[in-house]
Amino acid sequence: MRAVSRPGPWKRAPVLAALALLLGLFMLLHAQIPNRIGNLGSLVETFLPWFGLFVPVLLAGALWRRSASAVLALLVPVMVWLNLFGGLLAGKSRPGGDLIVAGHNVGAANPDPAGTARDLAASGADVLALVEVTEQARGTYEKELATAYPYHTVRGTVGLWSKLPLSGTRPVDTEMDYGPLADTKPAGVKLAYNRALRTTVATDRGPLAVYVAHLGSARVNTRAGFWTDSRDRGAQALGEAIAAEKNERVVLIGDLNGTMDDRAFAGVTSQLRSAQEVAGDGFGFSWPATFPVVRIDQILVRGVKPRSSWVLPATGSDHLPVAAAISW
Repeated sequence: MRAVSRPGPWKRAPVLAALALLLGLFMLLHAQIPNRIGNLGSLVETFLPWFGLFVPVLLAGALWRRSASAVLALLVPVMVWLNLFGGLLAGKSRPGGDLIVAGHNVGAANPDPAGTARDLAASGADVLALVEVTEQARGTYEKELATAYPYHTVRGTVGLWSKLPLSGTRPVDTEMDYGPLADTKPAGVKLAYNRALRTTVATDRGPLAVYVAHLGSARVNTRAGFWTDSRDRGAQALGEAIAAEKNERVVLIGDLNGTMDDRAFAGVTSQLRSAQEVAGDGFGFSWPATFPVVRIDQILVRGVKPRSSWVLPATGSDHLPVAAAISW
């Protein structure tokens, strides 16, 4: 009988090679994935860095099959992923900074708002933005933060505590509602409608416009897919407000319920830079606090330079606080 010859290493596992090429194209062309069906494009962009985990899976299969073609094809998704996110792997933080800003979604269900306030005060931030401040917990935050931050302002469920004087505070209409989150917030917790504000911080280098925002929720459900309607309306309104801002130095802090890879934030990211992308070490994931997989708590700037950006230790919230040092 004639022995059956095995295909050579360049002809083995063509399916694995094809999957590797498709993975690379998928990440490269993510902006072309339509949002018409269940906001699929935004969903992919929210978790885009995690698609890199398919590379070692495919590599293991390629090595098991001893397929040279599949291994070579994997260079495509590797290069695409590094082009998209490789810059985040290198430490870009630098010492110094004129001002430290921090932000935290303190959580409507936070069982220890006093402890959270003390932890945040100990962070050394000069300007501290809090979102999801309930009516019940507001007094606790005001009391615990009063010594470290003599100036503060609260509008609805968002507030700013500062070591420097504040002026010109006004609410920002982001046309938000709680959407699906209305069914999940703790019983008895009241949340005011307004969830964004703009104020001016008086620094020794001149005025700094600070926006604090908590955009609408993003939820995955069987009826609407990736539900982001409220958030997307808020992102558009926030982008318009920043476009009308006359102060050249601007900082936006808050829980935007989305990553800056998501196309829904194009109106914001076209005007502001992410402190984490410019001066962070790593991805800076902030949610959920127990096992962070996405960064939805953001610090974005215009007219000032981020020197460093980092994530603070967990509090009683389901989000992690984020901070950045900025300079003129």
